[in-house]
Amino acid sequence: MEYFPLFLNLKNQPCLVVGAGGVAARKIELLRKAGARITVVAVEISADVIGIGDLELHHKPFAAADVDGARLVISATNDRATNEVVAKAANARGIPVNVVDNPDLCSFIFPAIVDRSPLTIAISSGGVSPVLARLLRAKVETAIPAAYGRLATFAERFRQTVKQHLPDTNRRRMFWESVLQGPIAELVFADRIDEAESRLNESLAADSTQSPRGEVYLIGAGPGDPDLLTFRALRLMQQADVVVYDRLVSAEILEMARRDADKIYVGKQRNNHSLPQEDINALLAQLALQGKRVARLKGGDPFIFGRGGEEIETLMQQGIQFQVVPGITAAAGCASYAGIPLTHRDHAQSCTFVTGHLKDGNINLNWRQLATPNQTIVIYMGLVGLDVICRSLIEHGCPPDHPIAIVQQGTTRHQRVLTGTLSNMPARVEAAEFKAPTLIIVGSVVTLREKLQWFHPAATRDA
Repeated sequence: MEYFPLFLNLKNQPCLVVGAGGVAARKIELLRKAGARITVVAVEISADVIGIGDLELHHKPFAAADVDGARLVISATNDRATNEVVAKAANARGIPVNVVDNPDLCSFIFPAIVDRSPLTIAISSGGVSPVLARLLRAKVETAIPAAYGRLATFAERFRQTVKQHLPDTNRRRMFWESVLQGPIAELVFADRIDEAESRLNESLAADSTQSPRGEVYLIGAGPGDPDLLTFRALRLMQQADVVVYDRLVSAEILEMARRDADKIYVGKQRNNHSLPQEDINALLAQLALQGKRVARLKGGDPFIFGRGGEEIETLMQQGIQFQVVPGITAAAGCASYAGIPLTHRDHAQSCTFVTGHLKDGNINLNWRQLATPNQTIVIYMGLVGLDVICRSLIEHGCPPDHPIAIVQQGTTRHQRVLTGTLSNMPARVEAAEFKAPTLIIVGSVVTLREKLQWFHPAATRDA
């Protein structure tokens, strides 16, 4: 984060603008919308600025003393030397200063603004690309109708009333989320304010007499790329009070959860479990029984080697509400990003998913079936047992030169892909120092990677 985002209250506060051309006029208009008292200092004052009115104009060169008493300073001249003097004077007095088109002289920068007063949305590129910030603002403008300002005003009127009826922070948050996303909000959007007030009061009276009811969201977080999350997953993550997450959930995805949610790590590594599975099941139930909404984030899909079924069995036994949100499993995500189709009419008419780490710690698979031609085998959690996997497939009928690929941290910018054969892959993996998380793909579809690979993360290369 290059700049810390914040909103200043400038009502009746003295602000100084140095320069009085077209750019300065636009900055002055923004300050006026915020209710500031504006002083302008400039050698030449344009008609655009004179026409604004209600300004204190000083037709003169800038002097360092002009910044005295100002709450905020903007320099909008086309003279670098003047801009440097203004910045130096403001910084010496600890006054925030913006120099237009000179980010190196700024202590703050202007964002692109979406104004739905009292709701305000600011978008910044940190001064790197103002045009990009404006383009994103245009996208946000189309997604958020002007009526959201009316909804914010409506919520403000009832803020204290709701606080008195619902002193518990979590219950109050859940109430407002229901109001601002449901039928009451739609009434406000339709300008049926009296009906909205009546419905809110009815909901508040009912909610204040009920005990909070928790819920668990079992969410597949996908193989790593946050762009692969579903809309539903993101919505539930944003409203959860607690996030319980695995080792395979990327930091970028965790950042998309609600900022003030409690986050509990329950990740597992081979022979190193922060919590046994039974304790995780109990934890989810315990949090929900406390009235909390719990997002259980699991890498990939929760029902494909994710033990999601065990977790919801516990919830059902205790009568706890839950939702299951499927995610893109590692097989689909990693294979796609590696350029390896899992099925292809010339290579594989079926695909089998297996785990290389079974419940008893052994790799006890149906090797004869897995060695059948014209299929693709995807092996989860098989890195440690790779030597056994390759040797067993050869022993049960696969040729030694049968193609195999290993994908490390698939779909992310750290992705690495190694291709080879059953006979040479264990040695190649050891030399390339591959580490979990990885996915193994076995089958002649691997040979298509040379032609179909499309994802080239800049920070990495093929092993």
